[in-house]
Amino acid sequence: MNLTHLDEKDRPKMVDVSDKSTTTRVAIASGIIEMSQDAYDAIVTQKTKKGPVLQTAVIAAIMGTKKTSELIPMCHPLNLSGINCDIEELPELPGFKLKLSAKLTGQTGVEMEALTGVSIGLLTIYDMVKAIDKGMVIRNIQLEEKSGGKSGDFKR
Repeated sequence: MNLTHLDEKDRPKMVDVSDKSTTTRVAIASGIIEMSQDAYDAIVTQKTKKGPVLQTAVIAAIMGTKKTSELIPMCHPLNLSGINCDIEELPELPGFKLKLSAKLTGQTGVEMEALTGVSIGLLTIYDMVKAIDKGMVIRNIQLEEKSGGKSGDFKR
């Protein structure tokens, strides 16, 4: 199996996508943050010292999605056409599930953008309530589904 991010001399390279077809591409990723009941309650009741945690996490997730090519070396800068982020309360954990979709019409996929956005959103939640609970666990960051492109569709 040849890795596309290595040239014939095994040096790193960014893949040339100029010959790929332009298609609509969508990726959906998700992740979970688990925390103490005190941290969860502070977020839900909006009684944290740093402000509205979930709203800030959504903005951070969107920003992280847009900055992916600056963080992941071989990712192409993309002209994203849409980003949507939702956070679901999981009182039984307690914690939250962040889900993000990224979309574009282009020559390369948006999986890394969706995964990066989820990671940044969850890290923002951690940052904003770490004074209450340093033991929070971020887990299950994963691609849920993708569509478009040569490799076809994927659904977990």
